[in-house]
Amino acid sequence: MNRIVIDTNCLLASVSRRGNYYAIWRAFQEGRFTLCVSNEILQEYHEICTQKMPIHIANRIIEVILQAPNTKLITPYYRFNMIQADADDNKFVDCAIAAQAHFVVTNDTHFDVLQQIPFPHVDIIHLDDFLRLLLI
Repeated sequence: MNRIVIDTNCLLASVSRRGNYYAIWRAFQEGRFTLCVSNEILQEYHEICTQKMPIHIANRIIEVILQAPNTKLITPYYRFNMIQADADDNKFVDCAIAAQAHFVVTNDTHFDVLQQIPFPHVDIIHLDDFLRLLLI
């Protein structure tokens, strides 16, 4: 089963039943991939979700993530600081490295710098490509 890290905006895009990416959230709930998260990532998920939706829905999303058997809670012990343009994005990279994740799902162009860093290697996949991968 693929281990992945999903950045916050991509998670938000996937949780709406009316959205184009809801199949990703359903695939997670069906156990089709392992979602790797750190405490920092969960805090950001919750913070941004509460800004975009009612708090009871944001709480439910975090609850579903925490209770899912295919969620892997990761504690990164090293900060690689690979993304200089937006240091806040490094939490996703550090989690991916610590989890030995197959890739980070993101549409954020700040992650493009990772293609130029040979070690530690972190693969990036855009949300549309990840959706296509799940639908195969």
